[in-house]
Amino acid sequence: MAFDWFKRKAKNITTSTDEKKDVPKGLWHQTPSGKVVEHDELKRNNYVSPEDGFHVRIGSAEFFDILFDGGKFTELDANVESIDILNFKDTKPYKDRLKEVKAKTKLTDSIRNAVGTVKGTEMVVSCMDFAFIGGSLGSVMGEKIRRAIDYCIEHKLPYMIICQSGGARMQEATYSLMQLAKVQAKLAQLSEAGLLYIAYLCDPTFGGITASFAMTADIIMAEPGALIGFAGPRVIRETIGRDLPEGFQTSEFLQEKGFVDFIVKRTEIQDTVAKTVNLLAVKA
Repeated sequence: MAFDWFKRKAKNITTSTDEKKDVPKGLWHQTPSGKVVEHDELKRNNYVSPEDGFHVRIGSAEFFDILFDGGKFTELDANVESIDILNFKDTKPYKDRLKEVKAKTKLTDSIRNAVGTVKGTEMVVSCMDFAFIGGSLGSVMGEKIRRAIDYCIEHKLPYMIICQSGGARMQEATYSLMQLAKVQAKLAQLSEAGLLYIAYLCDPTFGGITASFAMTADIIMAEPGALIGFAGPRVIRETIGRDLPEGFQTSEFLQEKGFVDFIVKRTEIQDTVAKTVNLLAVKA
């Protein structure tokens, strides 16, 4: 029996891919600590490893399913999508990069808007997708956040942004950077309307996102162990010429320094958001 494989090879016996008994890809997940978790168990636990508490990176589809009651929601502004405004080219033309990532992710940009109920309370949630060019901030993200805020003001609803981004999208240059001012101006209107704004910071939240609307919410929540900052630790270390404190740029470190209000596990996010909204939301 030990030599069956050699006999099969010698006789040119093959097995079709459909007939192979390999473990399906994605059925198991290994965390950075080496813990192996069955995919269905991971999904039941809101994509948090029950072995070590590691929060697996997820996208808007999974977050909406976790947050909204019964996973039911209405997507807003689904047809707004990125285009190549500047005919930009780096290692490849930006229009080609957009075409590839849209086909791969089935998304139109790096953020989605949705309205639904969270523990019976209606609210609007904008969630970034890191899979779409690193969740980068471009003109479409700024515009979709603007539209989500206008919807909140019109319908007097609280607002939440789930952040996971590497920062501004370089392929859109100044168009990208101007979204920081645009979003902040709209958030000021949201505040003037007496409506609550919650930010939930996931791994990673960096660059212009951190430098603006991720850190100007009424309540700032973060996932355990999330990396949050402006520049990366290597750049900071080389700039200041000093070693960085242990745990630097983690959500726990930022909470200790007063930049984050609460560390919220993903398994508790729906309850925590609902309680926060019910306690603090002011109807205009």
